[in-house]
Amino acid sequence: MTQSISASDPWETRIGFLLKQSGLKLAVAESCTGGMICDRITNVPGSSEYFIGGVVAYAYEAKVKLLGIPWDTLQAHGAVNRETVLAMARQVRHTLQTDLGLSVSGIAGPAGGMPGKPVGLTWIGLSAPDGEWARVFIWAGDRLQNKASSAQAALRLLYDYLQGERSLEMNDRAGRGE
Repeated sequence: MTQSISASDPWETRIGFLLKQSGLKLAVAESCTGGMICDRITNVPGSSEYFIGGVVAYAYEAKVKLLGIPWDTLQAHGAVNRETVLAMARQVRHTLQTDLGLSVSGIAGPAGGMPGKPVGLTWIGLSAPDGEWARVFIWAGDRLQNKASSAQAALRLLYDYLQGERSLEMNDRAGRGE
């Protein structure tokens, strides 16, 4: 029986189908989503064929010790920025020896925002053999909504990549997402 996917399937199901089809392996590094992306990916039966593992690196110390993110990067830019999420994606990909590394870091709220980095700010990164991409969003929900929106947007970035979309850079300051 040939498996197929439809637009009504959840992102993680569509991603699983495409990863199996392409033979690519995935690793995930999460901060603000606290494991939500890994949870969604592993809810798909057979995900062990393409999902190698994930790292929840919430605090700076975990980002440094588990992912090898340089203290200089964190001190210069903080955890929520393009440089850090790309380093997270690159490092989880390297550490777990996968084809793709997906990462997310953000300020879920309700506290933690500051000038230039409001509550809801989230960066998502993807590292692949043919390049690295990042997307930025500002969500307007509560903590749980911001986490769910971030996980959904990360899965969408991965899906877009697997569909062959290579113009993946996107800034969404309005907080729109799916």
